[in-house]
Amino acid sequence: MPSGSRHSNKAPSVLIFDSGVGAISIAREIRRQIPGLTLHFGIDNGFYPYGTKSEEMLRPRIVEVASTMMATCEADILVVGCNTASTLALPPLREVLKQPVVGVVPAIKPAAAGSRSGTIALIATEGTVNRHYTRELIDQFANGHQVINVPAPELVALAEAKLRGEHISAADLAPVIERIFDAPGGDIVDTAVLACTHFPLLREELAAASPRALTWLDSGDAIARRVRWWLDELDITLPNTPDSSQLLTSSDDHRETILRAFSEFTPDYRSAVIPVRL
Repeated sequence: MPSGSRHSNKAPSVLIFDSGVGAISIAREIRRQIPGLTLHFGIDNGFYPYGTKSEEMLRPRIVEVASTMMATCEADILVVGCNTASTLALPPLREVLKQPVVGVVPAIKPAAAGSRSGTIALIATEGTVNRHYTRELIDQFANGHQVINVPAPELVALAEAKLRGEHISAADLAPVIERIFDAPGGDIVDTAVLACTHFPLLREELAAASPRALTWLDSGDAIARRVRWWLDELDITLPNTPDSSQLLTSSDDHRETILRAFSEFTPDYRSAVIPVRL
């Protein structure tokens, strides 16, 4: 096992947590920016998808499952790679975990700063679009801008279908494209925020299906930079190459699909699966 932090012989690692495979978009950016960091994955597939569940059901569930998975893999940092989970559970997670917790925040601030027309499309699950946390972000960073709320729950299933090797057509994306461009202000929208970690997996297809060019923003870059900041704060020295990943699941449901989706991050991914049962 490669040497990591000066304080420990275990490889420095991060646990990326989600209910499905959308966190792959976050993982790819972390791997690109921090190639020596070991990436573990915690998938609460036993409660997938989060976007259709109530806050009362989700908050304690997220804290319990993520905490159990952190104890199992002994990661140095938890990344909550899910907008729904981040908007609900960051404070209680930070109360129960001794490790730093990094959440995913919709990229509303950079979208507002970069928009020339002052009109932004916020593409998210219905829960994220309607959540008070999201409204506060808009009030804080996009005050004076027009924000078109675009609920797009079907993109979650389409992103997972793409990872299974299925072709995603313009017709599949047409309802979402219509919600963007046919809404009031859609004729001048110039920036789209992909406010679910599944959605960047469809960035190329969304861009190709759009009637004109938009700037498509997500949180991957900001999350990777925050992880890098925490590694420096923790005085963790990274090896040149990462150690083997662990893939933790809360259920046997769709295990083979999940294994295939995350195979790009560890060659021996089949032997790295550790189900977490609660």
